[in-house]
Amino acid sequence: MKKIIIRAALASAIASSAPIFAESNATTPEQPNIIILLADDIGYADPGFRGSGIETPALDSLAEEGMTLDRFYTTPICSPTRAALMTGRDPMRLGVAYSVLLPWDSGGVHTDEHFMPESFQEAGYQTAMFGKWHLGHSQQVFHPNERGFDHFYGHLHTEVGYYPPFNNLGGSDFQVNGQTLAGTVTGEKGGSEGYETFMLADQSSEWIRNRDKSRPFFLYLPFLAPHEPLEAPDELVEKYRDMKDERPPARSPSDKISRLAKVTGAESRRPLYAAVVDAMDQAVARVLDTLDEEGIADNTIVMFFSDNGATRVYGRGGGDNTPFRGGKGEVYEGGIRVASVIRWPEKIPAGLNLDQAMTVMDVFPTLAKAAGVSPQNQLEFDGIDMTPALLDNKEVSRDDTIFFASEIPLYNSFGFTAIDGDWKLVQWLTMDPMATTVTHELYNLAEDPGEYNNLASKHPGRVGKMSQEILDHRALYPINGTRARISSPPGWHPPKDWASYPRPVSELQELPASSMAPSKRSEHLLDYLHGDRGRLIYNCDPLDIPLVGKTCI
Repeated sequence: MKKIIIRAALASAIASSAPIFAESNATTPEQPNIIILLADDIGYADPGFRGSGIETPALDSLAEEGMTLDRFYTTPICSPTRAALMTGRDPMRLGVAYSVLLPWDSGGVHTDEHFMPESFQEAGYQTAMFGKWHLGHSQQVFHPNERGFDHFYGHLHTEVGYYPPFNNLGGSDFQVNGQTLAGTVTGEKGGSEGYETFMLADQSSEWIRNRDKSRPFFLYLPFLAPHEPLEAPDELVEKYRDMKDERPPARSPSDKISRLAKVTGAESRRPLYAAVVDAMDQAVARVLDTLDEEGIADNTIVMFFSDNGATRVYGRGGGDNTPFRGGKGEVYEGGIRVASVIRWPEKIPAGLNLDQAMTVMDVFPTLAKAAGVSPQNQLEFDGIDMTPALLDNKEVSRDDTIFFASEIPLYNSFGFTAIDGDWKLVQWLTMDPMATTVTHELYNLAEDPGEYNNLASKHPGRVGKMSQEILDHRALYPINGTRARISSPPGWHPPKDWASYPRPVSELQELPASSMAPSKRSEHLLDYLHGDRGRLIYNCDPLDIPLVGKTCI
């Protein structure tokens, strides 16, 4: 508690006298370090500061010493959130909105897109990543070391497990800067020395201690926890063995699958899930302790959030998104409104709550502004700078509607949402072989954050306007972007070692491919003919021309 009081006093004193740093491409000793801690599938109600029965003292300390972001939005699934975080741009434009990047996918985030660590790197920051990438693995141009990270320790995919051999589809997936990590190809569960969550924290701490102390750093720590397959050290499994599963129904399609799971005898994953979250919190504590030991905690921005809401299917996952509806993969609040905190003792007063909407797309422009780093992106941000809200508690106007989408797990079964201030439209679209079904639900989040009262029949005009906005937004999607292809292509063989899988840059042509159209003119014509089905021309907002229709110029 003494540490909290000292930091709060220091923050108050500095806030009255120190301006935000001017944007620059040369670092200064005063510029803050940046740490982004990303959980994988933790529920809104799961941290201790939300009243959970799971012990999370490290996350609780971040909330006490910093600001809790009560209305922080991500996409409802993994890769789209990570793409939005790295670029500050809408995953719909990127072609990474409907599904995660699966092992057999050959794409990633377009190389025309500029990643957040590249701007910090250009400004003189040291950059490092420890953990789960999930933004492209087939070519070296998609690799973390090519997207702004000086150092990469982790895995390219998800679901590698928490203990050696860290496999994805039977192939080793744990590396250091493109080289398979020694000792991870074989191994046995036991103890905690080889537990992935702790390995990431320890490597992060070691990197911080060995950094160039004359320059600030940017550290990205995306945990696998608490994503399936759930595993935890034996002592933590025992600690939560008797934890009861008292979560209410999700009030979403998840409940149908949960009922089937219960009928077939599946056990609740809540106790094991709690153990995995507890372990992740211990890992966070190790990193925070390192900041204290190095004497740099006060001028380090630490931001924590989840990539999406928790899985609410009984027998798989074990998170709690209370008081919100739905969960991972769904566009109800439980799938997209996530637990988040930010701490910067020198600038952000302790113990505050922010109830303004902030999205994962806002993180890049916001952190760059706070650090005095000039963003080097050529393509326009979809996110906005939220520093006035975080540092001065000012209202930040958001002119554009916020959109999210998902097609997981069923192909041609989509969930869309549009959020305009307090109004939220949820659209379900199912394309069956002989018919397409579209349903709408409208909610006023200020009055009904739990999404109990569907107002669609009372406000048909608003439903019509917002559903057209969703259609216009969908039309931005590249036609060969990610889809819910959760089964591998027939006959596809996974590699033995994912570290050697990306095609080297030296073997690739300099320019990215576009389409098979024989000429630029043909490409524009084909894009025009596709209409609202999607885009052949990357990063195009079609113009609606009288007598012609929507076209890219």
